[in-house]
Formats: sequence, structure tokens, C-alpha cells
Amino acid sequence: MTKALSIRHVTTYRYNDPVPFGLQQVRLTPKQNGGQTIRDWSISVDGGKVELSYDDPHMNHVTLISFEPGTTEVTITCEGTVIVEDTHGIVGNHSGFVPGWLYKQPTPLTKIGPGVRALSNRTEGETGSLAWLHGLSANILEMVEYRAGESDTGTTAEEAVATGYGVCQDHAHIFIACCRHAGLAARYVSGYLMMDDRTHQNATHAWAEVLVDGLGWVGFDVSNGMSPDSRYVRVATGLDYADAAPISGTRLGTAGEVLSVQLQVQQ
Repeated sequence: MTKALSIRHVTTYRYNDPVPFGLQQVRLTPKQNGGQTIRDWSISVDGGKVELSYDDPHMNHVTLISFEPGTTEVTITCEGTVIVEDTHGIVGNHSGFVPGWLYKQPTPLTKIGPGVRALSNRTEGETGSLAWLHGLSANILEMVEYRAGESDTGTTAEEAVATGYGVCQDHAHIFIACCRHAGLAARYVSGYLMMDDRTHQNATHAWAEVLVDGLGWVGFDVSNGMSPDSRYVRVATGLDYADAAPISGTRLGTAGEVLSVQLQVQQ
């Protein structure tokens, strides 16, 4: 099944004092592979300007945005339509600048500790098989309940296992850490998900992909207990959240920041 998904994503930063300078890396352009085709897509900025765009080592399309001097509000609007084919989570063979073996290496957010080892070791079946990977996903969801507000972007996989709570980002990091403990190449994915019960959302989604013999990269959404279908739009990939964060950057000054997100995904 193929779907045409219409997406409008508005991110606004408000500051209580003028900001003299800032730079942001925006990774919000969907990928053109793995069963996805961009029909149209645009990024516009109010309170700043687009300096340039480029593809990073993970083949994410990055737009670099600078702040206008003395700005107190910056709004980034991304919108367009993406045609998505249901490939049952199969993205295909590895490609890009980063070698596949690098995705086997732990990172600060996916470090391997006793909780990660226990989850990986308790999963039954042949390590690395589809049955084992789906079983691992189910074990993580059973042990780490989905609950917003219990973690942040700096929470590690091991910390989320210890607390027993997390969101999609934490589930992805735990899954990746378990796979790397088992010697498998795994990566983080950020993107969009069309919900069945609502159009408006307040955040993007995240899941993981594993390099499986004979299939290539295959996606697993632990939070929803399934592999991605035609409701999912892949946007950015990396070793962990830090590589695939929708927006990251830096700014000068000590102004306080308030972030608001308006996101609509619909067929």
C-alpha cells in the first residue's frame, strides 16, 4: 500500500532577551530512498535566514540557519508531501559515507551497561534474526513503559532501563544498544508518523534500524511494537539522537528560551 502524506511542521523559538547571534542545523528534509519519494518540500524561516544546505556523513539533508541580530523569535516552517510505499520496514542495502561497521560502536547515549546486557541476553531465538529482533522490541516495551516527561534528550539507554520509563527516543536508544551488544549494526531514525487517532501532534517520532543479512536495513518501532509501514516518513539517521536531531545548534547570550511545536501529518 502506498500513501501520500501531507506534512506541516512549525517550530518556534521565543527568547526573553534579544539574541545577538545563533546558528541552527535543521534536519527536517525527508530522505529520497527506502520507498519514499518527495513530491514537494520547502523550508522557510522567519527571524533568521537560510545560509546553505548540505548532506552530512549519514546522508541527512541539513539546512543551516542563522539568526537575525537582536532577534527575539525564530520560526521554522517545513511543509510538503511525501509518497511512502509500505516495504514492511525494509529500507535496503547500506549506502552512504559512513561504513556499516561504525554502527556497531556504542556512543554516550547508547552505552552498554548491565540493564542493556540483561535485555539483550534474555531475548530468545537466533541472535540477529527477525524473530529475535521483534522479540527484543517486545521485551524493551515490556520493561520500559512509554511515559512522557520521565526523560530528556540527554537520557542514556542504560538510564531509561534503570528507571523503567521513557519515550520513543529512549526505546530506540535501548534497542540500538542491545543490538550493538549483540554485535549488530544499528542506527537511530527520526521522522514523522501519521497517527490513526489524530492529525495534530506536538513532536516528531523516532525508531531504530538494524542491518540484517539478506535484507539490508530494517526498521523497528519499539514504542508501537511494529516495523514502519506507509504511515512513517524517514527524515534523518545516525549513531544516536545527536546525529539525527531535527534541530540542533548554538546561540550567543543568556536569554531564556521557550519552544513550541505545531505538527500536522495526514493523508
